[in-house]
Amino acid sequence: MNLTDYTFLLNKPDAINDRHAETLDNVLSAFPYFQSARVLKLKHMYNQDSFNYNYALKVSAAYTTDRSVLFDFITSDSFVSVQKGLYEKKLEELMNMNVVGMEEVKVEYKELSVDPLEQSILTSIKEATPEEQKATEKLAIGKPLEFSKNEKHSFQEWLQLSRLKPIVREETNPTVDSEKKKKLDLIDRFIENNPKISPISKDAVIPSIEPVAEDTSYLMTETLARVYLEQKKYSKAIQAYEILILKYPEKSSFFADRISDIKILQQNN
Repeated sequence: MNLTDYTFLLNKPDAINDRHAETLDNVLSAFPYFQSARVLKLKHMYNQDSFNYNYALKVSAAYTTDRSVLFDFITSDSFVSVQKGLYEKKLEELMNMNVVGMEEVKVEYKELSVDPLEQSILTSIKEATPEEQKATEKLAIGKPLEFSKNEKHSFQEWLQLSRLKPIVREETNPTVDSEKKKKLDLIDRFIENNPKISPISKDAVIPSIEPVAEDTSYLMTETLARVYLEQKKYSKAIQAYEILILKYPEKSSFFADRISDIKILQQNN
């Protein structure tokens, strides 16, 4: 892939095909922090409705310096809508194609390499019980998650990347040690004086402090419920759909079916 081809793909990401994707894999192997190449690969996986898309989204976020830019990209019209328009255009071209004659075509089959993660997901679905498999298909587990502009909270919940804390190394300082010794001496003298704390009077009124529970139900969306489901947090997913039933009573039967399917998965995992 030369510079001209790469610039064309940046302007027309919907034109990425399997050959381009393979080249992008080689580029990313050599330059893992090449962010534009990573999002182009992400776009191709989204177009292919790949089981690997959700995992690749996390990896892309890990290599992205500003995740708000990534969020804006995956929620943009060019990322979400182009795929559908391109499919309809190609379908129309096929339907209007004139067939002149027939010719016997010999097809050479070659073994395709399957990604280990995708193969693992497909195997687990095949090995699932019929009831569990049916629930998995209805819940669309593994399908690409689609976020909207107002779902930054759902996007952040989905990422949940580990945050590394810097190691704090304490250096020995004679000045600090002497100050620490002085404080310890003060504590020892205080204990030696045998201080007494007067008990609280029985008639004293103790004010009760009730914890204020913050209502975060307004943040709940169907995407966030799916996020919990993809992360196998079944209890949270059920709670999410219960909140959605209250928020959108007109879809209560749909959400209730979702809860039933999740409970089936919860019992088998």
